[in-house]
Amino acid sequence: MLPTSQRTKTGPPKLSDLAKHLHVPTDITSTGWPAVRKTCVEKLGAKFDPWQDGAGRVMLAKRSDGNLAAMIDGVGMSLPRQVGKTHLVGYTVFALCVNIPGLLVIWTAHHSATSSETFLSMQGMAQREKVAPHIKQVYTGSGDEEIRFHNGSRILFGARERGFGRGIPGVDILIFDEAQILSDKAMSNMLATMNTSAFGLQLYIGTPPKPEDMSESFKRMRREALAGTLADGAWIEFGADEDASPDDRKQWAKANPSYPKRTPAESILRLKRKLTASDFSREGLGIWDDDSSDAEFPNWADAKVSIDALTGSPVVALDVRMGLKQSVSLVAVGDSTEGVVGTVSLYEQRAGAQWSDAEVVGWVVAELEQRGVARLVVDEYGENGPLIPLLEQAGIKVVRLKTRDMRDACMGIHTAFLNGQVKHLGEGPLDTAVHGARRRKSMEGWLWSRLKSVTDIGPLMAFAAAWWVLTSGDAEYDVMDSFY
Repeated sequence: MLPTSQRTKTGPPKLSDLAKHLHVPTDITSTGWPAVRKTCVEKLGAKFDPWQDGAGRVMLAKRSDGNLAAMIDGVGMSLPRQVGKTHLVGYTVFALCVNIPGLLVIWTAHHSATSSETFLSMQGMAQREKVAPHIKQVYTGSGDEEIRFHNGSRILFGARERGFGRGIPGVDILIFDEAQILSDKAMSNMLATMNTSAFGLQLYIGTPPKPEDMSESFKRMRREALAGTLADGAWIEFGADEDASPDDRKQWAKANPSYPKRTPAESILRLKRKLTASDFSREGLGIWDDDSSDAEFPNWADAKVSIDALTGSPVVALDVRMGLKQSVSLVAVGDSTEGVVGTVSLYEQRAGAQWSDAEVVGWVVAELEQRGVARLVVDEYGENGPLIPLLEQAGIKVVRLKTRDMRDACMGIHTAFLNGQVKHLGEGPLDTAVHGARRRKSMEGWLWSRLKSVTDIGPLMAFAAAWWVLTSGDAEYDVMDSFY
C-alpha cells in the first residue's frame, strides 16, 4: 500500500481540506444539513459547491439531544468577497423556512446599503421558478423589507445602524452580515430576541476587520476558535497566506474556493483595482491583520513551560464573570524548577443568565474538593464579592483581595513577565485572555479592564491574584499540591 502522502485522493475536497481555519463544536452526533440540502436541491433548484456542502453540515450540526451544537456561541464565517456566501446562506434559510412553518429569521447588516443589496438578491431568489410557489408576499417598503412564506415563515431585513432588529420577539435565526462591524452592545441587544426560540441559529458572517471597525465580538469569536475554547460554536475561515502576493492566482484560489469556476478572474481583478492594497488583502484575500495583541505580553508563546517544571504547593484563585456570557475561572499558580511561576487553569463558560450564585459556588466547591484545595484567593471587587460569603459557608477559606491589591497584582505580574519571571502552560483560556487584555487607569496605577478588553480576561485576573498572593509570601496560605 502506498504511503498516505502518495495516495491519489478521490472525490470532492472536504471543507477541512479547503478552509484556512476550521473549528467545529464538541460532541457532534448528527447534522440537519441532508434534509435542508434535499429541500434546496429538489424543491428550490439550488446547487452547492463542496465547501458550501461542508459549511452547511457544520452550521446545522447537532448533539445527541437534537439541539444545534452551535446554539450557544453560534457559527462564525470569515470569508472574502465574491465567495458565494449569500447563495449558501440564502438557500439554507429559504429551505429552513419551507421545512419549518412559522420560522422567524432576522437578516441584518451594519450598513443600510449592504442590507438593501442583500434584500435585492433574496428578492430575486424568491422570484425564481421553483422558489416562487413557496412565497406568499415580498414586502419592499423602506425599512420594512420582508419575505413571507405561505406556511407563516418570515425573513426580515434591515440595518443595525438604524436600530433594526431590537425588540422583535420570537426570533429563530439571526444572521449578522458584516459581522466585522458588530459591537458587543449591538449583539447583546439582538440576541435577546432569541430567548424563546427552541431553534436558535446564529450566523456571524464577515470579512477580516479594519483597525477602526467595531469588531470586538467577531475578533473574540475567532480568538476562541483558534485557541480551541469555542466549545459551543463553529468557525469557518477562508484566506490566503499572510505573506501572499496580491497577484498570485494560486493564492486567489486558496482564499476563494469559488475561483475560477464560479468567480471569474475579472471579478477579483475588479476588487483589486478598486480597493486599497490593505483592503484587498482583507476583503479580496481574507487575510487578517496581526491579531496577537502581544504588546502587553510580548512573546507570550515563548514563555510556555511543561507541567513537569512545577513544584511545591500552588495558590488557587477564582474569577467570575456574569451577564450575557458567564464564565468561571480557577487558576493555580506555583513555583517552578526554573525559579518562575507556572499556572494551570480550569475554565467553564456558558451563554446567557443560566447560573445563579449558588450554582457557581457549587461548581467551584466541587472542583476544589476534588483537588484537595481548602483555601481560595478572591478579588472582593465586582461580581466576585457576592460569592465570598457563600464560599465561606461551604467551608472554603477565602483570602480577600481589595482593589489596591489587584492593582498591585496586575502591574506586578506584568512587570515580572517582562523580566522573564513568569511562565505558563500554554492553555487556551489564559492565552485568549492575555491576547485581548486592555488596561484602565486606577489611582496611581492601572488594572486590566473588563470593558476595554476584547476577550474574557477572567483567567488573567485570577492568574494575577494567585501570583500576588504567592509572591507576597502569605504564610497562612497552605493547600495540597494535588491540584496539578
